[in-house]
Order: sequence, then structure tokens, then C-alpha cells
Amino acid sequence: MKNRVFFPQVALDEWLAEDRVDLRNDELTIKSEGRKYRIIEAIRVVREVSGASDSHELLGKVKSKAFLGELGAEILETSMILGDNAYDVVPGFVGAPVGTFAEHQKSASTAQARNLSTDEDLLAAFLATKL
Repeated sequence: MKNRVFFPQVALDEWLAEDRVDLRNDELTIKSEGRKYRIIEAIRVVREVSGASDSHELLGKVKSKAFLGELGAEILETSMILGDNAYDVVPGFVGAPVGTFAEHQKSASTAQARNLSTDEDLLAAFLATKL
């Protein structure tokens, strides 16, 4: 299975404002690394707040907005209602790398490659510049 990463909407908004990423249609590019991700709208389910059991087993998971819509979920900003359950959620996008990391390294400039060996290393380096 391909690596996937969740990009919270708040972070994407900040990165776009700072011109650190580029977003075109369904593709997100981390400019400093030249790495591309195919993205779809998604929701990270943080906690169940009504006290009911999590019968859909969504806690701690990231699901596409389309999938949750098919289940009948109603999503408004950082809240989601699904049947008798109410959840706190984080809206955003889930992304899968376009191509393999080896292909990315071949096409990236030496400055971009920086001896990174995995997509996880690349994301960690990108996030470390903000922390």
C-alpha cells in the first residue's frame, strides 16, 4: 500500500499563504522539495463527544469526505454527526505521493534531494522548517 499523509486544512491555508506549497486541481506540490501528492478531501476523526459508543469505528482514523457522505455523515467545520454519534473532526486532505520516492529523487535537483531516503524523511524535513 502506498504511503498516505493527512494535510489539515489549517496547515494548508498557512502554507499556501506563505507560498510553501502549490495546489492545482487534485495535486499538491511541496515547493522546496518538488514532491507531489494526489489529494482528496478527507476528515480526521478526533473524538466522539455525545457519549455514545463509536459503532462506526471512526475514532483516530482519516476517511475521505465522500466515504463519510455515503455513510450519511453531516459535516460542518470541525463537527460531524453520524446517526446517534457526534464527533470532533479535523477537515483537510489525504494525499498519496505521485510516483515512487526513487522516481522523485531522480527528477529532483541535488539541492532538493538532500540525501533524504523516504517520503517520511522528506515530510519531516519540510515540517521541521516551520517548528
